[in-house]
Amino acid sequence: MEVRLSRSPHIPSYYAATANPAPACPVLEGAREADICVVGAGIAGLSTALSLAERGYRVVVLEAERIGWGASGRSGGQIINGYACDLGRLEAQLGRDDARRLWDMSVEAVELVARNVERYHIDCDFQWGLLHAALKPRQRRYLLAWQERMAHHYGYPHLRLVEGEELARLIASRRYLAALHDPGSGHLHPLNYTLGLGHAALAAGVEIFEGSRVLRLEHGARPLVHTERGQVRGAYIALCANAYLPRRLAPRLWRRIMPVGTYVATTEPLGEERARALLPSNAAVSDLNFVLDYFRRTHDHRLLFGGLVSYSTLPPLNLEQRLRAHMVRVFPQLEDVRMEFGWGGLVDITLNRAPDFGRLADNVFYLQGFSGHGMALANLAGKVLAEAIAGQAERLDLFARLHHRPFPGGRWLRTPALVLAMLYYRLRDLLP
Repeated sequence: MEVRLSRSPHIPSYYAATANPAPACPVLEGAREADICVVGAGIAGLSTALSLAERGYRVVVLEAERIGWGASGRSGGQIINGYACDLGRLEAQLGRDDARRLWDMSVEAVELVARNVERYHIDCDFQWGLLHAALKPRQRRYLLAWQERMAHHYGYPHLRLVEGEELARLIASRRYLAALHDPGSGHLHPLNYTLGLGHAALAAGVEIFEGSRVLRLEHGARPLVHTERGQVRGAYIALCANAYLPRRLAPRLWRRIMPVGTYVATTEPLGEERARALLPSNAAVSDLNFVLDYFRRTHDHRLLFGGLVSYSTLPPLNLEQRLRAHMVRVFPQLEDVRMEFGWGGLVDITLNRAPDFGRLADNVFYLQGFSGHGMALANLAGKVLAEAIAGQAERLDLFARLHHRPFPGGRWLRTPALVLAMLYYRLRDLLP
C-alpha cells in the first residue's frame, strides 16, 4: 500500500484566518540535485533561499509542514532592531567596534523587511513605530540610559522618551510611566509576510517542497538529505529549522538551543474608532518585564495581545482568558471585550540570548537562536548566510565568533533546570 503523506494545516489562529493565498508546493518525491538544500521554510530559510536564487544558484527548500508553519507565521509580528541579549554582552565578547557592527546589521534587518515588502509587493499590513514601555521607576531609568547609549555609542539617535500627557496620547493606559519611541522598528502580519517571501522565492526559481520532513543528513563532499519519499544532494546544506530542528540531525546544535512556548490572542473586532483610541499612533508596544506583555492593533481593528511564556513548552491552561486578564490590566476599558483567537508556538533561545549562526562543516551551515527577535533578524541572517556561500563570509564569521554553551542538565534535566532558573527572573518582575 502506498504511504500518503499529509502536511499539517497552519495552526488555528488569527493569522491563519486572515492569510493570503499560500503557494502550492508539492511533497518531495524521488531524488533532486541542487547547489544548496535549505531545511526549513520559515523566514530564515526562505531569506537564505531567495538571496541565493537571485545570485543564480539552484536551491531546494525542504519543509516538514507548511511555509510559515512555525514561529515565522505565529509571532506577535513585531519587527524590532537589536538582539535579545544586552549589547554589553556582545561588547564583552567582541569589543565595542564589532558589537557596533552587529547593531548596525540589526538595523539593516528591519530595513530589509521594509524593502522586501515593497520589492515583492507583500500584502502584510506593515507599519512603522514601536514603544518600549516602562512600568516602574527603575525601568524608566533603564530607558534613559539606553537612549543615551544608543545615541552616543551606537550612532542611533532616533529613540525618544515620552511620558506624561504625550504618553497618554500614544497609549490609552495608566499602567506605564514612560516609553521609548523607536520609529525604526514596527509590526506586520507575520504569516502573510512569510507567505510573501515564499511566493518571491518560487518566482526566483527556488523549488519548495512541503510535507517533506528531513529524517537524515549524510555529511560528505556533497551532503545528502533524506526525507521519507525523496532525497536531495547539494554542494551546501543550510539548517534553518530553529526550534523545530530534529535533535538527530545536529545534536551539537540541539544542545545549544531551548524551545520556549510563547502565546498570543486577539480580541473580537472593536470597530475603527475604539481601536484607534487605544493606540492612536498605531505603534506596537512592548513592556520591559522579563515575562513581558506586548500588543498592537490589527488592520481590521482588533487588539492583538501577547504574553505568557512556558519554559516547559506546556501551553497554559485557559490561554485566552489568561491573556485577556493581562489585557484588561493594561486597558480596563476593554472589560466587556472577548477574545476571539488564541494560539501559541515555540521560539528557540540560546543560553546567553545571542544569535547562534555558523558552520557544522565547510559545506553545512546553520541559523538558530533568534531568541524572540527572528521576525527581523532572520531576514538578515539568510542574507548573511547566502553571502558566505557565495564566498563573502566576513559577516557570518563575525556572528560565529560569539561563544555559545550548551544548556546545563543534559537531555533530561535541562528543561527542569531552566524552569527553576526562570523563577528568579519572574520574581524580579515583581520588584519596584
